[in-house]
Amino acid sequence: MQKTRPCPYCKKPVDWDESKWRPFCSERCKMIDLGHWAMGSYRLAGNAITGESSEAEADDNVEDEKRSV
Repeated sequence: MQKTRPCPYCKKPVDWDESKWRPFCSERCKMIDLGHWAMGSYRLAGNAITGESSEAEADDNVEDEKRSV
């Protein structure tokens, strides 16, 4: 039984087990999507990190994780 899913970019059906570029239908769709990520066209939900205090907090979290390992 073949599974098909729509390509996230162009919505063409993708044969999931056979696609070299899954979840995309082609290298073209894969590269277009990568370009959108690189240009900042896509955003993840959540609070924005701004300013030096946020960077310092992020650094502190990394240090805390290192100590707990």
